Amino acid sequence: MLTAGPTIEPIDPIRYISNYSSGKQGYEIARQIILNGGSVTLISGPTQIQPPYRVKLVNVNTAKEMFAAVKRNIKKIDIAIFAAAVSDSSPKKKSKKIKKEKFDKIILNSNTDILYKISSSKKSRPKIVIGFAAETENHIKNAKQKLFSKRCDAIIVNKINKYNKVFNKDENKISIITKNTVLNYKKMSKTNIAKIILNFVNNFE
Repeated sequence: MLTAGPTIEPIDPIRYISNYSSGKQGYEIARQIILNGGSVTLISGPTQIQPPYRVKLVNVNTAKEMFAAVKRNIKKIDIAIFAAAVSDSSPKKKSKKIKKEKFDKIILNSNTDILYKISSSKKSRPKIVIGFAAETENHIKNAKQKLFSKRCDAIIVNKINKYNKVFNKDENKISIITKNTVLNYKKMSKTNIAKIILNFVNNFE
């Protein structure tokens, strides 16, 4: 099972909170799994990408919808890769359109931490759980902290800066963090990154 893309959290019927994720890396990982004979349930936030052939696609919008879809599809899953950029918060109240003269603040609620919920589950945790992280500073240190706090098996981290503008691009530069290792890779196409991730998963111990 793979999550990909952003989530969008409605403020009112016109506006929403989201992020810059395009879903390209997640969709490419799904495609490489299919090409290598695997089966994939792809739970995707809104993107402009054609899904890979033979993938089971589940479309969602919000973090709440994504978590519900994950719970519905997590049974009998061997590997879960959480590549989606899930919004950390959502507006507490959804209302009719807020007039701009009254649009002075938004009260937010925290969204469910999907990665942590699945990683720490005693009943439905897959054999391998991999998370993603995008960091603008101290990316290795922050990814290691996330690895332990989320209880997952590996974190794939991007260092976001002017030299590595990942969002909506066709290239990426990652590090793969586990409890005992840090694997750094040069900048390359998201297709090759997906192949590296798939090889890592296939050889994970």
